[in-house]
Formats: sequence, structure tokens, C-alpha cells
Amino acid sequence: MNQPSFYESSPLPPSFYTRSDVVQIAKDLLGKVLITNLKDGLCAGRIVETEAYCGATDRACHAHLNRRTKRTEIMFAAGGVAYVYLCYGIHALFNVVTNEENKADAVLIRAVEPLFNVELMMQRRSIRKPDDYRLTAGPGALTQAMGIQTMHYGVSLQGRQIWIADGEPVDNQNIISSPRVGVGYAGQDALLPWRFRIAGNKWCSRAK
Repeated sequence: MNQPSFYESSPLPPSFYTRSDVVQIAKDLLGKVLITNLKDGLCAGRIVETEAYCGATDRACHAHLNRRTKRTEIMFAAGGVAYVYLCYGIHALFNVVTNEENKADAVLIRAVEPLFNVELMMQRRSIRKPDDYRLTAGPGALTQAMGIQTMHYGVSLQGRQIWIADGEPVDNQNIISSPRVGVGYAGQDALLPWRFRIAGNKWCSRAK
């Protein structure tokens, strides 16, 4: 697909995001296309890895027990907006808010497969080889490659700055479920198999 095709692609409807099952949405996002249209250019990548977080019951979620803070407030909006936060003071991580208003669920986008404007992604990441998986594998890498920053906190995914379009569906048999990454503090919730990857895709992150 060329740039006009990506630019003209329709965002997923709000009803995709406002469903109540964040785990199902995390699976359904696999194969969808993340598109950013920022000052320095348009980029697109196929979503190949996600993680689900449930605010009401999940101790790994920032909004566990519906905790409202300055950082988590956007998670209580109706699904279909961006929750972008800074991790370790370095990496901006991109999450998709889901569920109805006042129900703080979100899906972390962990990796994408580059589809368009790989040269710009390489420039942003200071990576020389277009087939280097480190370009977009991992939540901090993909946001840098796609140009997503904390200033995009709260951006609507129905606009033309950041949006997610339909893509190739992924069969359940091709989805790997495993525990999420870096949430050991969450006790038994750390064992929930809420990390989803497309089997055999080289652009998934390498974390165990």
C-alpha cells in the first residue's frame, strides 16, 4: 500500500474500543495497522504484539481498583483514545484505552511490523538495517519509530494524527498467549496469560 492508501484508511470505529472484554480486544488488535501522521511524515506498522490490562481487578494495571491519578485519568475516558506514559523516565509507551467511560481498561501495544516509511523509522531509531527487529520490537522501540510521545496522551484514535485501521485478521491458532512482561510486582496477576503475539513473527519483542 502507498501513502495515500494508508492515509485514506478509515480508523476502527469507537464500538471496537468500547467493548467490555479487554482481553478479546488485545487479541483483536493483532493484525490491525497502527498509523501515525506527524510533522516529519506518515508511518504505518502492523500490530504483532499486545498486552491487556483491566483497571478494576488487575494489580498490574496503573488504575487497579479504579485508582484515579493525574496519569491514569485518561484511562477512565470512553475507549478509543491514547494513554501514553513515560517508563523509567525514558520510554514513551503507547496504550489504547478500552471499555466504557469510567471503566479503566487499556491495551499496551508492544510491537509492530514496519509497513510504510521504514526509512523514517530507521532515522528516528538510529538503526541502519531495515530488517533489524530492534527497529519496532518492544513498546519503547515502536513508539520511537512511529514518533509517538507523551504529548500524544489523550489523542483520539478517530483523528488523522494517530489511528488504527483494519488489517489482516489473525486466526486464534496463530496467537501465542503468555504472561505479561515486567509485572512481577502484581502477585498472582503477573501470571495472567494476557500477552499476545503473532506466532512466528520476527518483529515481536524478545522478552521472556
